[in-house]
Amino acid sequence: MKQIVIISGKGGTGKTVITGAFAALAENKVMVDCDVDAADLHLLLHPEIKEKFEFKGMPKGVIDQDRCTGCGECAKVCRYDAIINIDARYKIQDAGYKNSKLNSHFYIEPISCEGCRVCMFTCPIEAISMEDNIAGEWYISKTKYGSMVHAKLGIAEENSGKLVAKIRQEARTIAEKENRDYIIIDGPPGIGCPVIASITGVDIVLIVTEPTLSGQHDMERVIDLTRHFGVKTYVIINKYDLNIDMAEKIEEYCKKNNIHLLGKIPYDPIITESIVNRKTIIEYSDGKIAMEIRNIWEIIKNEIR
Repeated sequence: MKQIVIISGKGGTGKTVITGAFAALAENKVMVDCDVDAADLHLLLHPEIKEKFEFKGMPKGVIDQDRCTGCGECAKVCRYDAIINIDARYKIQDAGYKNSKLNSHFYIEPISCEGCRVCMFTCPIEAISMEDNIAGEWYISKTKYGSMVHAKLGIAEENSGKLVAKIRQEARTIAEKENRDYIIIDGPPGIGCPVIASITGVDIVLIVTEPTLSGQHDMERVIDLTRHFGVKTYVIINKYDLNIDMAEKIEEYCKKNNIHLLGKIPYDPIITESIVNRKTIIEYSDGKIAMEIRNIWEIIKNEIR
């Protein structure tokens, strides 16, 4: 079983288009959408959710309003300003509470709480506890191309790396159970925790970049990251013909740094048409771009045998 992750240093380079195309081309595989903050692979693959699970993020502090004396010691030590005096800053109804005892008590705002537990250890009467925080959901789905594992992190929630690790683990379990040959991963943009969780332990990282200064800069940052983790890395330049000079600079950088450039995909409005019609480019067209992506996929298959 081989794991292939498609990532980009920045958003909008076309990595999900490439991932969707690979999903259509690869046989005997499982797909994973690890861009849990802004997942969009489902727009092309139309998954039918078979199982849904809650994702528990970092526990958040909760004040027992019946025990709280309103001393305010917790608010003094909270460096995130997550603990507020309801009487001073909010009306009871604005905070969504019905208990009149809240007038002189404190409340921990869950969006601001970082779960550090300092308030819990500081409270002189132990009125603060940590409770599980439902931070999102993850799903096991079926598509016309096979099984897909994906997730949705809640608004302003954290622990995206933990959620990515969870769905990758589930995809690996499915692949082993069903004896699949590939796990194809649509990774998140950037170089943060979810990206690190996406590339750890994979066989190939494929970076999709574009011929712009920001595209090259962010590609170089991702290459530094994959080198740190010792992962075999390849590059595709998408829409290369929009800026030939910049594309040549990226190609030269790859040569100097021993990064294999797998292909250069030209700009074509047909990509936008396929997205609007919610189809992979392989399904929508058999033209030049589809052929280029097919060639890239054949190279990848040979590289990981």
